[in-house]
Amino acid sequence: MKITSTSCICPVLVCLCFVQRCYGTTHHSSIKGTRNQTKHIEGETEVHHRPKRGWVWNQFFVLEEHMGPDPQYVGKLHSNSDKGDGSVKYILTGEGAGTIFIIDDTTGDIHSTKSLDREQKTHYVLHAQAIDRRTNKPLEPESEFIIKVQDINDNAPKFTDGPYIVTVPEMSDMGTSVLQVTATDADDPTYGNSARVVYSILQGQPYFSVDPKTGVIRTALHNMDREAREHYSVVIQAKDMAGQVGGLSGSTTVNITLTDVNDNPPRFPQKHYQLYVPESAQVGSAVGKIKANDADTGSNADMTYSIINGDGVGIFSISTDKETREGILSLKKPLNYEKKKSYTLNIEGANTHLDFRFSHLGPFKDATMLKIIVGDVDEPPLFSMPSYVMEVYENAKIGTVVGTVLAQDPDSANSLVRYFIDYNAEDDRFFNIDANTGTIKTTKVLDREETPWYNITVAASENDNPSLLSHVTVGIRVLDVNDNPPELAREYDIVVCENSKPGQVIHTISATDKDDFANGPRFNFFLDEPLSINPNFTLKDNEAIVVLFITLRRSKKEPLIISEEDVRENVVTYDDEGGGEEDTEAFDITALRNPSAAEELKYRRDIRPEVKLTPRHQTLSTLESIDVQEFIKQRLAEADLDPSVPPYDSLQTYAYEGQRSEAGSISSLDSATTQSDQDYQYLGDWGPEFKTLAELYGEIESERTT
Repeated sequence: MKITSTSCICPVLVCLCFVQRCYGTTHHSSIKGTRNQTKHIEGETEVHHRPKRGWVWNQFFVLEEHMGPDPQYVGKLHSNSDKGDGSVKYILTGEGAGTIFIIDDTTGDIHSTKSLDREQKTHYVLHAQAIDRRTNKPLEPESEFIIKVQDINDNAPKFTDGPYIVTVPEMSDMGTSVLQVTATDADDPTYGNSARVVYSILQGQPYFSVDPKTGVIRTALHNMDREAREHYSVVIQAKDMAGQVGGLSGSTTVNITLTDVNDNPPRFPQKHYQLYVPESAQVGSAVGKIKANDADTGSNADMTYSIINGDGVGIFSISTDKETREGILSLKKPLNYEKKKSYTLNIEGANTHLDFRFSHLGPFKDATMLKIIVGDVDEPPLFSMPSYVMEVYENAKIGTVVGTVLAQDPDSANSLVRYFIDYNAEDDRFFNIDANTGTIKTTKVLDREETPWYNITVAASENDNPSLLSHVTVGIRVLDVNDNPPELAREYDIVVCENSKPGQVIHTISATDKDDFANGPRFNFFLDEPLSINPNFTLKDNEAIVVLFITLRRSKKEPLIISEEDVRENVVTYDDEGGGEEDTEAFDITALRNPSAAEELKYRRDIRPEVKLTPRHQTLSTLESIDVQEFIKQRLAEADLDPSVPPYDSLQTYAYEGQRSEAGSISSLDSATTQSDQDYQYLGDWGPEFKTLAELYGEIESERTT
């Protein structure tokens, strides 16, 4: 059986696999099929014969999108057994058989009844069979063949990812790649030019170009300036059939934005500016703004401002607002219209992020001159001093002048000033002030012993503008006068023993005075008139020198160390657990006594020294001839160098007055060995320091009475 196709103008039957191209577009092939011929003869063994090539079939082609009124002819089946008498019946099975493809079972003609779309299904697999119409026995083995849907150019190229949004830096070199676009065509890329796409630019010249084969979009001009134009809309077309007439096309839009680079320096709109600042502006406050324009954006437009010179460099400062990119002018020192009425500043604005590729377009900074006009403001009066201190005597008459404050109008108008004291509602008013002259006077009698100091606040205002006030503190010191008599320091209740001896001092009386030191502490003491004739008591006026006498009796004094348990014997401080009674004898008390009365050295019993302390023995042998200062130094040195010193502190008190005084010792330590009767005349030889003491003891001897 052979299969013929009319899709080719010149069909040729070829054995095996031979492919013939017709018109360069249609594939036509034919294959000669084989069939095994076997006969089973009774009584004979099976004989295998060489297969006979009984029929040939073709690969059919059918055009897609057929829109004709009649079914499209596909091809013809024909068996070698068909003699044209209608005895052969052709049967078609497989994909689309009976629905899409129908066959004339007598002639073997195959037709397509529907319009096919290659993009939905590219081919169909069917099976052909020829049978004897009378016996229904196959005349040919069933054979498989393919009907391919032949492509036509019915699909336009499509950009699946469009529209596109892309950026490219401004000032880029010509030919800088921007984006690659790709269009797809659903037609058969292996058949003709239906799917062969070329690209072109419909909109966007002369700024951009596109590669016709790859779809790569590139810049087409040098130094494209974002500040001149930032956004571009580029339309790219893709056309199949290799761009030939009749090809289908699709397009997409590419939105291209030029990104900024720092290719523009900052520029001040003006070369001269003028700013008005009132003299009342507060130090640290912002007094004005200035701004340089930069055509760039983002960090490329960042800048800093600075004052490069001018006579207002020390008066003003400038900072940069990062958000608004403005220069904020602030006041560093107070302004005074009367002293200086204007200042000049040269201000510079400079980019902070430089791109050295564009340094040839610089410098990336600019300067301008700012003139600051100081405005005259009606200021409050100004006191001549930041504070005042005045003095007035206590008990002065009401209306006594204390002092005068002075304030003047600092403005050129020099308005008159009025004064008043700023009292709180609860304050006692001891002073008033002359509203015109500023003279402060007393309104009450002052008592220094009650209030020695007053603080008042004086305010000054202009006659023309009372709302403008200045304040100053006035401190008033109340001076003392001797207006208070002396008083006994306390109530005295004196007890005298009945066996007291004549001349014995029984008490010392002191007095106080509320007045200042200059008017107080020099007192004279005397007995009241009713007691002055009393022969049993006398009073000695020491002119304010208070001397406490316990007694004048000559009696044997007790020794300094009363008993072995006296708490003065030894003071030991330590922070570890004690060792019992040995701790109380850790240090001997030889150091507390007169060196001349020192006993033989006793070693410490808590730790036995491993070395012989020779210097200590030498010290004991020479105690009589060494002075106390040197004695103490040696004791300290021995304590510092002693390797057996326990790790705790001790307190040693050296109560010794020495032996080198020319007047001898006045200590009571050795009083037990002195004579009971003593002559005090030698006190007069001790110098002026002991004059009063000598007179006191001398008179006591002469005034003794029974």
